[in-house]
Amino acid sequence: MVGVDENLNIVLNNVSGVGDKVFKVVINGKFVQELSLIEKPFDLKALADRLSKVFPGMVKLREDIGAIIVMEKIKVTAEGVEGAGLAAEKVKTVYEQFIKEVKQTQP
Repeated sequence: MVGVDENLNIVLNNVSGVGDKVFKVVINGKFVQELSLIEKPFDLKALADRLSKVFPGMVKLREDIGAIIVMEKIKVTAEGVEGAGLAAEKVKTVYEQFIKEVKQTQP
């Protein structure tokens, strides 16, 4: 889900369709009775802050694409770390520790 307005109109992105097609879908709020938060959203900002302590001045939070870019070459999303080399391994270590701590605080 990428958006919802005051009328409960909902925008879904990356909805699988027929074959390999992926669609953006808008659901009219007249058909929505309730919205519930099942899972806390991934806190990219908190992870970016943590990475900034290890890589000062080399971390960019890109909320528009839902990613953190480290050293202009390592991409971090809620799904994991993309990149290779020693720096990417350190980013993966920080990411894994962050995920572990988040899971421990969730009920």
